[in-house]
Amino acid sequence: MFYAFWRFFCWLCSVLYLPTTVKGEKNIPKTGGFILACNHVSYLDPVIFGISCPRPLNYMARESLFENRVFGWLLARVNVFPIKRYSADIGAIKEALRRLKTGCGILLFPEGTRSSNGRIGEGLEGVGFLARKSNAPVIPAFIKGTQNATPKGARSVKPARLMVVFGPAVRFPEESCVSDKAMTDEIMRQIALLKDTLTN
Repeated sequence: MFYAFWRFFCWLCSVLYLPTTVKGEKNIPKTGGFILACNHVSYLDPVIFGISCPRPLNYMARESLFENRVFGWLLARVNVFPIKRYSADIGAIKEALRRLKTGCGILLFPEGTRSSNGRIGEGLEGVGFLARKSNAPVIPAFIKGTQNATPKGARSVKPARLMVVFGPAVRFPEESCVSDKAMTDEIMRQIALLKDTLTN
């Protein structure tokens, strides 16, 4: 219920200030767990993907955000769970796998941090590991425009036109002999292909 209210509120704000064109919604599975693997250029990205995706999403966020009890409680209500940055957080990985197994969608930024120049960087192996262990389809996604809404040094959100595109699912069977790194590289390649469809 809280997630639905949050999503509607953010959607309403986006209609007024951040009109968003969404393509490829049919590529989001109607049922079952899935990984939404996205490029990352702005703090707004999780919110815009959340209102653009036709199904609810779950999110990982750095553990320090949960130190404030009230804010931590609010984050938990909108499907956010903590992860320790710069370490192999086994607990967060197990929680992600549990949510995928129960049919949830999980948003991941394979690059691990925001791009400072808008270019797609190298992905971390964690997304490949989760894809293999969960056997969940990976939906590559690309967002454009949020870096204009929150440029570096900005203290407020500026009006901007945004675009989100969801690509066809990529699957990696659990018994696959392909390495986690190779899986991640393929996911990043698919995200880059989506970028090309918007810039050509």
